[in-house]
Amino acid sequence: MKYIDEYRDAGASRHYAGLIRSITTRPWNLMEVCGGQTHAILKFGVDELLPPEISLIHGPGCPVCVTPLELVDKAVEIAARPEVIFTSFGDMLRVPGSESDLLTVKARGGDVRILYSPLDALKLAEANPDREVVFFAVGFETTAPANAMAVHQARTRGLTNFSILVSHVLVPPAIEALLSSPDNRIDAFLGPGHVCAVSGYEAYERIADRYRVPVVVTGFEPLDILQGVHMCVKQLEEGRHEVENQYARAVQREGNRLAQHIMGEVFEVTPRKWRGVGEIPESGLGLRPEYAASDAERKFGLTERSVEEPADCRSGLVLQGRLRPDQCPAFGSRCTPEHPLGATMVSSEGACAAYYRYRDRSGHRPDAEPARPAGLSGVRLV
Repeated sequence: MKYIDEYRDAGASRHYAGLIRSITTRPWNLMEVCGGQTHAILKFGVDELLPPEISLIHGPGCPVCVTPLELVDKAVEIAARPEVIFTSFGDMLRVPGSESDLLTVKARGGDVRILYSPLDALKLAEANPDREVVFFAVGFETTAPANAMAVHQARTRGLTNFSILVSHVLVPPAIEALLSSPDNRIDAFLGPGHVCAVSGYEAYERIADRYRVPVVVTGFEPLDILQGVHMCVKQLEEGRHEVENQYARAVQREGNRLAQHIMGEVFEVTPRKWRGVGEIPESGLGLRPEYAASDAERKFGLTERSVEEPADCRSGLVLQGRLRPDQCPAFGSRCTPEHPLGATMVSSEGACAAYYRYRDRSGHRPDAEPARPAGLSGVRLV
């Protein structure tokens, strides 16, 4: 608890907010890439501490949210098979497909189980040799090493009844796609701390240099975010465009080489469609040919398909930072966590879910929210 309070200290947060105000001379648009940062910003009212010139734009940093509709439909199809034990992180169960979701499959008798690690799925495969065990491998670079290790161990142990449905995406190509857009208005990025703990931030140095934008690798507590904003604004005001590391307690420039090694052995870089955004070249991971036996799409003969997003759902614009969740006509009425139109209202990292939980329909924090004594925990600083 002491560790958490250290990064939620109200006095220190006000101090950094004052530093940001003191150096800000013009409007700047900063995008936080990670959905965990978005939730922290809204939960703790970090954005309300900033001067009006600073706008925080919510980016596509929710891997559940960008998992394409077609792949959710494939997951539903696989999970409905009687011979399959379908396993997944809990966030994916209520993500709507075109007609159904995994929770509905489970309610209808499908063997759908929530796991916290793909290695637990391996144990299920060993314990159930007469069943096919499939793990929904969703995530950025953060979760890819564990999924790669599971596939590698499955082959080592000779487990032919284990496979993964791959939906891995990579952050740097998505950032480049945003910066290449003709209506781009992003001046700097708060980089994804947990992703960079695995991948490092060397790839972001090329982006910062090519597009002349600051990138500050940032953590997930209120003080982390305020320090990251301060470092971004300082660069912008001084005319610099570099990669800096606010999250030095967890991230090194080279990242985790062992994790990168197992990822590189099992996965290869591929094009990947992002839900609501479209296909981005070299933005995903797929299994290498030598691990094709663990590819659930191949094992179950799933063909390519194209599905249209619901017309009511504006999550694509939200993921691109072009629309705030509370600006969507369906937000909080036709789209709620109980009846979501899109994944951004379901995932624990989704921007729409964050607004629904921490803001009212006008985008402000509810005044009735009770104050808590421990640092910034749930308290708006004014």
